[in-house]
Amino acid sequence: MSAVHVLTRSLFPAALSLVLLAWTALHAQQAARAKEAIAHRGASAYRPEHTEAAYRLAMDQKVDFVEQDLGVTKDGQLICIHDDTLERTTNVATVFPDRSTTIALASRTPAKHWLVNDFTLAEIKRLDAGSWFKPEFAGARLLTFQDAIDLVRARPGFGMYPELKSPQLYKSRGIDQVKLFVDAVKKNGLERTDSLKKTPVIIQSFDEEAIHRVSVDLPAIPRVFLTSNDDDVAEPRLRALAKFATGIAPEKVVIARHPEMVARAHAAGLTVTSWTFRSDEKTEYADVAAEMSHFLYDLGIDALFTNNPDLFPRRAIRR
Repeated sequence: MSAVHVLTRSLFPAALSLVLLAWTALHAQQAARAKEAIAHRGASAYRPEHTEAAYRLAMDQKVDFVEQDLGVTKDGQLICIHDDTLERTTNVATVFPDRSTTIALASRTPAKHWLVNDFTLAEIKRLDAGSWFKPEFAGARLLTFQDAIDLVRARPGFGMYPELKSPQLYKSRGIDQVKLFVDAVKKNGLERTDSLKKTPVIIQSFDEEAIHRVSVDLPAIPRVFLTSNDDDVAEPRLRALAKFATGIAPEKVVIARHPEMVARAHAAGLTVTSWTFRSDEKTEYADVAAEMSHFLYDLGIDALFTNNPDLFPRRAIRR
């Protein structure tokens, strides 16, 4: 046996041990990384979404981030509401019966809708945003983005997770939603290092152009690209997204179909978040806590959106 052969054989176990140690350390580091709960529209399983009650309860339930879906009023104010329209979560059809617009939205079928952008902030503040959920919440009002900022900032340690909803809809109406948002962030100093330490912020959107823009205008704030598209979790696409996004948030069914995408995203430098985990949805899991545990600790995602912050598993559930 040659001296080179002997040397190679003696070095191989040591090299293998180093690789195993490195892998174990990396695995331990990823396992130890704190998982993050995002309150989907606030604690929306228990309180009417995007109201003060929903946001306060989410923080009482020790969520990490409170989500703010953002729309734009007729007078250019950012308001927290999931839909582009008001009829599902307010009594707008009763208060303003003649103010509907016939338009094709997600269903692509023209129908009567009360668009957020057709009403001033003062008009929206007249609406009841609680009765649709339960009578006991009658009189609840939707929050403006500024209301949400003030509410969350009053309790240091909790974060905000605003979503730029439908930038292209507003663009078609001559409104630059992204600019309004960036201006609001800078007005409140939310992008400053000292502020981010006390009140973390993460920006999200399905709109790729919007994520591109905030990567330039607000580079200090993490930004997550939302998707329901399987093509977005392919390796070339993940590498492309990593050039301007810091994370990707596929719908949970996409991750379930492509569980290997979590490792690919991490390798590309992206965090992985998923949505939406809710106790009132029938799934193959024993309950929503078990479902969340599987995605967090078995599949290895970093964070998730849930309607039930109180059920978020801070440790893996083994049953």
